[in-house]
Amino acid sequence: MIIAYFFSGVFFVNGVPHFVHGISGNPFQSPFASPPGVGESSPLVNVLWGSSNFIFGYVLLAYAGFFELGLNLPSLAFVGGGLAIAVILAVHFGRVRNT
Repeated sequence: MIIAYFFSGVFFVNGVPHFVHGISGNPFQSPFASPPGVGESSPLVNVLWGSSNFIFGYVLLAYAGFFELGLNLPSLAFVGGGLAIAVILAVHFGRVRNT
């Protein structure tokens, strides 16, 4: 169950840049671009990709078991997953977008 909480955090945080760029009308990197993760996809693709990340993150969170906010292992796993992907995305997009 802890792994599900971890990946729920990963999906929630990964959805943020795609969704925000998409609803702002800006193209952004996505796995559907060419090359994947480097080329930019349309705002619509990014809204859909960000939304699917939110949905999948929610499904993992909701069906992994009882989740209660607070200083506990499930919350730490969720935050840890979000922080891990945030660092990975910051490094990746920092390289890609500043070339």
